[in-house]
This record gives sequence, C-alpha cells and structure tokens, in this order.
Amino acid sequence: MTSVAAQAAPTDAPQLIRVGLVEDDPATSASFVAILSAAPELALQMVAFNLADALRQLEHTPLDVLLVDLGLPDGSGLDLIRAACLRWPDCAVMVSTIFGDEAHVFSSIEAGASGYLLKDISLDRLVIEILSLHAGGSPISPSVARKILMRARPTVAPASPTAVNLSARESEVLQLISKGFTAEEVAARLAVSQSTVLTFVRRIYAKLQVGSRAEVITAAHRLGLLHEG
Repeated sequence: MTSVAAQAAPTDAPQLIRVGLVEDDPATSASFVAILSAAPELALQMVAFNLADALRQLEHTPLDVLLVDLGLPDGSGLDLIRAACLRWPDCAVMVSTIFGDEAHVFSSIEAGASGYLLKDISLDRLVIEILSLHAGGSPISPSVARKILMRARPTVAPASPTAVNLSARESEVLQLISKGFTAEEVAARLAVSQSTVLTFVRRIYAKLQVGSRAEVITAAHRLGLLHEG
C-alpha cells in the first residue's frame, strides 16, 4: 500500500539555480564556495581555479550562472566568457574582479557578460546579485556603471530629452538603476514591490530599445534622461 506521505510528496519543488565559479585566489574561492553552498536557492555545480580546468568542466556542466574572475593564471577570463556563451547560451555570466578600468569592463560586456562586480562586494550581497542576474537583471558595481556613463559623454552629443517620453515613476527607476541599484533596492527606496520595479524596467528597456543595463545607461545619457548628482 502506498503511504499517505508518499502520495502527498511534492513533485514541483523549485529548481535550484546551477552556479559555476572560476576564481584563482584560494582564499577568495573558499569564501565564495562557502556562501554559495549555503544559499538555499543555489546549487554550486562547478569550481575551477584556472582557465584550462574551467573550459574542461564547462563542456559537460550545464549552468544557469557563471561567476568569472578575469585574471586567471593561464589565460583571460574573457575567453571563458565567450566559451560559456557558446556552450550554454542560456547561462548568464557575471564578472567578479579587481579590475574596474574601462578596458576590462567593456571587453567583458562585448564578450557576453551580463553583470560586472568588483571584489569589494560583501558575500551576502554577492548572493543577492546572482539571484538578480538569474532573474534577468544586469548587476553592475556603481563605480563601473559610472565608467560606462563617462565613456558615452565625449563621443555622443545629447539629444533632446523629449525624444523619449518616460513617466515620472519610470524616470525615478531609471535614475536609480543607472547608479547601480538592484531591483530589490529600488523597490525598497520607492516603497513598491520588486515585480512593479521590474515592470517599469521592462517599459524603460522597450522605450529606449535596449536589452541590458549597460545599454540603457548609455542610451539614457545620450538622450539626456539622467540627472546629475
């Protein structure tokens, strides 16, 4: 006879987010492994310390999120980003690095990264940003977001602010995401739900005809939609 408990066993448990980590510094890797392994929403599927091992594991390890250091002992993390995007197109790549200069930032975005975090981020915040990335966000450290803005300034003349019409609330959301705030943080600041913020973000993306946070920041600056300060 089948037990009542067996009959009632859930069959639609939430699927864990499969995460890969590539980090060559042993202490940093150990810290990341500890916090990622402890997060109930995440399943750490892959840990590598160099490019060669990461590429080998990547071939047979499907991932939802890949956390990549750029400075690896045997090559560049950029090569791994490109390989991950080709092997697992649905995998979102997040850079975790000490390099915040313009060259590394834009090379990573061009290679296929959807997020870019500097290693001064707290471990608890790292998990939050991974969840945001998997939900469709593009987490970017505030100082990195500023570099994206600064790059746009010398080369693009601002168009009329009336070229794109944003509602007052959409404009508020735009100002905050351009400064690097996550959807969760924007929701808290505006006293609305996170799903409401994501709806505003989708509308902003549609109006600006962009598909990522980096693109929305560049387009918003070009159109004169961002306020100083």
